[in-house]
Amino acid sequence: MADTAVTGQGRRVLFGPGTVLKTVVLAILIALIVLPLLRTVLFTFQPDTIRAWSDVLSGRLSTNLFYKPLGNTLLIGVVVGAGCILLGGFLAWLVVMTNVPFRKTIGVMATLPFMIPSFAAALAWGALFRNDRVGGQVGWVQGMGADIPDWLAWGIVPTLIVLTLHYFSLAFTIIAAALATVNSDLVEAAQIAGAKGRRILMGIVLPVTMPALVAAGSLCFAGAVSNFATPALLGLPVRMQTLSTRLFGMIEVGQVGRGYVIGILLVLISAAFLWAGNRLVSGRRSYATITGKGGRAKRFDLRGARWPLFAIAMVILVAATVVPVIVLVASSLAPSSANLFSGWTLHYWIGQSDQSFAQGIPGIAFNENIVRALTVTLALGAAVAFTGMFVGLLASYTTARYREGWMSAAITQISFLPLLVPGIAFGAAYIAYLGAPIGPLPALYGTFALLVIAATAYLLPFSVQTGRAVIQQVGGELEESARMTGAGFARRLSAITVPLAIRGLTAGGILIFVKIVRDLSLVVLLFTPTMPVLSVVAYRYASEGFAQFANAITVVILFVSIAASLLASRLQSKSQPWLKN
Repeated sequence: MADTAVTGQGRRVLFGPGTVLKTVVLAILIALIVLPLLRTVLFTFQPDTIRAWSDVLSGRLSTNLFYKPLGNTLLIGVVVGAGCILLGGFLAWLVVMTNVPFRKTIGVMATLPFMIPSFAAALAWGALFRNDRVGGQVGWVQGMGADIPDWLAWGIVPTLIVLTLHYFSLAFTIIAAALATVNSDLVEAAQIAGAKGRRILMGIVLPVTMPALVAAGSLCFAGAVSNFATPALLGLPVRMQTLSTRLFGMIEVGQVGRGYVIGILLVLISAAFLWAGNRLVSGRRSYATITGKGGRAKRFDLRGARWPLFAIAMVILVAATVVPVIVLVASSLAPSSANLFSGWTLHYWIGQSDQSFAQGIPGIAFNENIVRALTVTLALGAAVAFTGMFVGLLASYTTARYREGWMSAAITQISFLPLLVPGIAFGAAYIAYLGAPIGPLPALYGTFALLVIAATAYLLPFSVQTGRAVIQQVGGELEESARMTGAGFARRLSAITVPLAIRGLTAGGILIFVKIVRDLSLVVLLFTPTMPVLSVVAYRYASEGFAQFANAITVVILFVSIAASLLASRLQSKSQPWLKN
């Protein structure tokens, strides 16, 4: 009798609510995220590749293979992280806590740079400031007669500027949200005591928003050190290497063991800095700024500085958003970057093949390779939007409805693991994972399936975050009622959760579509001539000296990305009509 009771209890534990669903979701996440990373590590410890560790870390080539790229990478990460905090924090302070003119305009424009791919800003920089050091076309400024120094045209300085102007909008979003919660009682008490604006800013506002500053700096650091496109376009021509470009170069020349080792080290560096940022914040006892008291504080009166500070903000925002788009459009029409605003032609868009012009390359409308790349890119975006939202919805549903147990905790941790992995390292992991046959499964390298699987796994944190927001919109009592009437999991999901949250799901899917359409770092190693992607095709054209074609392709990517982003924002801003009243 006791044995029977024990057996029944074991079955209840083994087949408790959600156990089967947790097992399925956990298996999917392990297959998508854990196994590729594990396969990469194990590959470097095979007898014929383990030597790659000593080659990279202590061999005679280790200085050029690892330590110089490491120094450049850390310099880029630290400077860009600090610059983003300064720019993003300055703009967030203006918008949230001052009476600067046109605050809403500044706030909207401050969120736009992150929609523009970093390689678009790098191409625009080249169109403006490229000099003749590496040959080929010069930029517009030198074409006007100015002498552009090498340090401004190539290398570390333009890389730092472009990445800072790209990532500061991420810092702005995080810091602005934190500033909006600063308790008015603290500020008003300081004002009553006679404290000036600078004293309040340094003594109250900055300390209580420290978690946001650290989070913004950590994320911008991680984004900068993992960025491939900008250092590749602005640094590789003068042999400035970072870990991401060195990883790409090693795999391109067939030294995959060394490339995987560099990728593993890049992941560890990114994870270490994110962990250090979290530890720094958790070391403080409390950052609570929202209590049951206190309303919105009176904004700082800038007085005579209102318009000068507005002008400074607009210079930053125009340089980060308007100028790159104008330059790219003009460059796609100009015969050369030196004559950016004269002699425009539509050849790079709709021109037929002409051996006397652009080496016979037809415009993008008649270029079969570019048209195919557009088709593949749009199909990839649609497929990843669907698969990503499906897996993300499953993962977030599982952890929301069945929260208890180690499996739910594991699902949550694994689903956000790709945030610690730079895109180019994740692409390298998938080459090690599915680039060769696994038992009866064929190699997927060069196939559309590999692009979809890798992109779905890489963007899973965004899918889960969107899915979590969707699940929170639907009350659990609705599904509980359906379950009591005998509706299964699939029926409840398709008849209740998805219809009620379809607008949020669609918006999340569109944002995932945008992220993969403009991504370069993940797909640059997965690219093949039989499976081209627009971002990589643009990078290839830019590397080969065909800047106009690269810029025209980038304008297409920009148009698709901005249009989809605006559609997603519109969907998110509309409430569901059936939930009114």
